[in-house]
Amino acid sequence: MMNITVLAVGSLKESYLREGCSEYIKRLSAFSKVNVIEVNEEKCGDNPSLAQIDNVLEKEGKRLIGKVPKGACVITLCIEGKEYDSPSFSRLIENISQKSSHICFIIGGSYGLSDEVKALSSYKLSFGKMTLPHQLARMVLLEQIYRAFSISNNSKYHK
Repeated sequence: MMNITVLAVGSLKESYLREGCSEYIKRLSAFSKVNVIEVNEEKCGDNPSLAQIDNVLEKEGKRLIGKVPKGACVITLCIEGKEYDSPSFSRLIENISQKSSHICFIIGGSYGLSDEVKALSSYKLSFGKMTLPHQLARMVLLEQIYRAFSISNNSKYHK
């Protein structure tokens, strides 16, 4: 059975996001063990300088790197990542599962991910050019992972 870890900066503040994520984690349990690990989000004020943003990325990055499971294939979510349609994303997960039993997805905070975190990734994933709140991105990711497993297992979920 595949292990999925989702490393995320910050916690889910909205109940609808917590409920949605919980639902997809429950559905995924038929296919995979899922572990969501949150690291604290750095605060830096309303109008941060580039240096302050770099400092935030570095601190959050160190927290994230310290939580990456040993031997996991790392996929970072970032704007410069590759866009996949759902069947292609399903094939990507299938291909990874032939080499590794653990995938670790990493979602950054408000300012994204540090270059050091991105350097760990085997794949970079983007949900498109539109900016999503990082908390919503977590729910979208869990839904897409569930959809990918549904496709691989010929479930009725994916139409």
